[in-house]
Amino acid sequence: QVQLVESGGGLVQAGGSLRLSCAASGRPLSTYVMGWFRWAPGKEREFVASISWSGGTYYADSVKGRFTISRDNAKNMVYLQMNSLKPEDTAVYYCVATDSHSDSYYYTGSEYDYWGQGTQVTVSS
Repeated sequence: QVQLVESGGGLVQAGGSLRLSCAASGRPLSTYVMGWFRWAPGKEREFVASISWSGGTYYADSVKGRFTISRDNAKNMVYLQMNSLKPEDTAVYYCVATDSHSDSYYYTGSEYDYWGQGTQVTVSS
């Protein structure tokens, strides 16, 4: 079992930045694919970013060039640096993880076994 706890959410003005952190416990993350999803009221859950064992990354088109996912396996941490934030980025952001036999990344929610409780990000215009 893996437990994920997100932090770093908050209220920010459009154009600002936030850095989300995800602390994992229970298992070493070295063989886990990690990612971030978000869910806004009235919208479907949306993939944001994924990172493979070796640090390969994949982003949703809506955040490409603005968000950066990274990981520190030694600290069992995953991060999401969010720059140039827009009001449409407002959502609850969830850290996700899944044990994987391949150094890959995933972008559908069903591929992830573990979800955090979420952290609210609100971007004001």
